[in-house]
Amino acid sequence: QVQLVESGGGLVQAGGSLRLSCAASGRTFSGYPMAWFRQAAGKEREFVAAMNWWGGSRIYADSLKDRFTMSRDDGGDTVSLQMNNLKAEDTALYYCAAGPLHASASMTPDAYDSWGQGTQVTVSS
Repeated sequence: QVQLVESGGGLVQAGGSLRLSCAASGRTFSGYPMAWFRQAAGKEREFVAAMNWWGGSRIYADSLKDRFTMSRDDGGDTVSLQMNNLKAEDTALYYCAAGPLHASASMTPDAYDSWGQGTQVTVSS
């Protein structure tokens, strides 16, 4: 497992943008599948986006793929989630997750064995 730290959350008006970042403590993300999930108050954790360990393949929740973009920096030290045209329903605690070495990306939380503490995104309408 690896320690993950998310940043970039905050309060934004509807229609605005935020960029979340996730950094790993002590190592890079190279070779590991990465994902973003979110959990709104009183709701179950929801898949947002995932990236395979080789970096070229991404998976998005159908309802978010037109507004959210996941990326990884060239050095493999940081993964990001660019969120545009934010809506009130995007308000949630956003988590970064890492899976086992060379595993495939998945939409299922159980496929990931390292999680950050989350960063709060609040969208005001």
